Amino acid sequence: MRQLGYPVLTALIFFPLAACLAVMFVRREKTIRVFTLIVALAEAALSLPLLGFDAAHSGFQFVERVPWVKTWGLTYYLGVDGISLVMTMLTVAVLPLCVLCSWSSIRKRVKEFHFCLLFMISACLGVFTALDFVLFYVFWEAMLIPMYLLIAIWGGSERRYASIKFFLYTLAGSSLLLLALIAFRYAGGSFDIPELMAKRYPFHFQCWTFLAMALAFAIKVPMFPFHTWLPAAHVQAPAAGSVILASILLKMGAYGFMRFSLPLTPEACQYFAPMMIAVSLVSILYGGAMALAQNDIKKIIAFSSVGHMGFVTMGIFLLDLNGLQGALLQMLNHGITTGALFMMVGAVYERSHSREVSHNLGLGKYLPAFMAFWGLFAFSSFGFPGTNNFVGEFLVLVGTFQVKIWIGLAMIPGALLAAAYMLRLTRKMAWGVPSSARGWQDLNIREWVYLLPAAFFVIYIGLAPRFFFDAVDPSLDNLVKQVRHRTKVVVGANGPRPAIDFVPIKISPAAAVERDRMRGR
Repeated sequence: MRQLGYPVLTALIFFPLAACLAVMFVRREKTIRVFTLIVALAEAALSLPLLGFDAAHSGFQFVERVPWVKTWGLTYYLGVDGISLVMTMLTVAVLPLCVLCSWSSIRKRVKEFHFCLLFMISACLGVFTALDFVLFYVFWEAMLIPMYLLIAIWGGSERRYASIKFFLYTLAGSSLLLLALIAFRYAGGSFDIPELMAKRYPFHFQCWTFLAMALAFAIKVPMFPFHTWLPAAHVQAPAAGSVILASILLKMGAYGFMRFSLPLTPEACQYFAPMMIAVSLVSILYGGAMALAQNDIKKIIAFSSVGHMGFVTMGIFLLDLNGLQGALLQMLNHGITTGALFMMVGAVYERSHSREVSHNLGLGKYLPAFMAFWGLFAFSSFGFPGTNNFVGEFLVLVGTFQVKIWIGLAMIPGALLAAAYMLRLTRKMAWGVPSSARGWQDLNIREWVYLLPAAFFVIYIGLAPRFFFDAVDPSLDNLVKQVRHRTKVVVGANGPRPAIDFVPIKISPAAAVERDRMRGR
């Protein structure tokens, strides 16, 4: 376990929380913006010790553990492995970009907006670093409040509908997650996540807890048919809210599948893998088809997220290293690319005061720098070779073809749909007539500042992703070994057949017998 002389993770979580309390005493709006930006940059500096993460070590590092409520067995327990490290660094990087992209667009309740922004980042960091189940759940619930407020107060004309729908969907999923939490406490005797991972659970228990957790995480991803809250939330949210939704919140569901579902319920994951793969495939195709039918730029990107996150869940439930590598890399890539696209939508909305494609035509002549960035992110979004999304989607496709050729073939139309809707949108925005951009200003310095880092990582990860694999491979390899070890026994020719013949993990004879009993055989 990697430890330093001071609590790095606690500092990352509670520094923005302390800052959001301090910002309530600042009066001038410009001072509030500058103060929050300084806090965001200081948060990035506080995260630098995480660059010392030992990539050769698959366990949790930077561990902090303090008794919390001894009578209940609760501990304040934090730590990161390769999986949570990626999401923690992404969360920290998103904060200053959100401050910059909302610099001129947020004009009412500026103090409260930045309060919610800082509170939100604290809660998200807690989700990705908590190693106590109850502590994880506290942070999981805490992020619901500021996100609801960001949509309900600073959203568009239908913000009340979108915010309530987001709240109800997320609350329903959280209730199911709470039931699973309680079940694991009784079955495992602890809230300690690593301790719970080390134990075996009966097959029927795994099935019920998997379904409870899977529904909670599927709503957050969101997977079809639990996706309907997402387009409304994205369209009505302010630019910074959309960036947080796309870059961080959607990843919490996929992170939950990796952190909880796979290691805690491995046999249930294998049993339900065909269903999860089928739903992921539907999400890819449905998200692409719906994006192609939209005329609102934000809706196009929102529905594209359903398709892109379908690639993530597909990679997770292939249950092999290639799939998990692709899924985790896609979580990072989607956060970078789609977050950047939403920032650009916010920038063009400040100029046209409309998100309709027909009101944002022919920008190439008058906003060449803007369209250069847009083209880069658009090409990255549909996985053009040399960009970051290509690497992640390629790994997922490799995993699907290794597992079953027909799954890989069925995913190809989803990739084609992504190219179709992004190229159609980009063509109209660049060369559509009559041009809407006469007299518009091209990118200002602030917009250059928040777009350049995203563009850098789009290209860098696309051309040299080795640093990513060096950091995450030990943790992902350990996760695959955990799953295979707990479903390890090879079924002989005369023994029970595995629940799904295309996943390269066998389930134990005892689990197979119990599975058949549940099926009524």
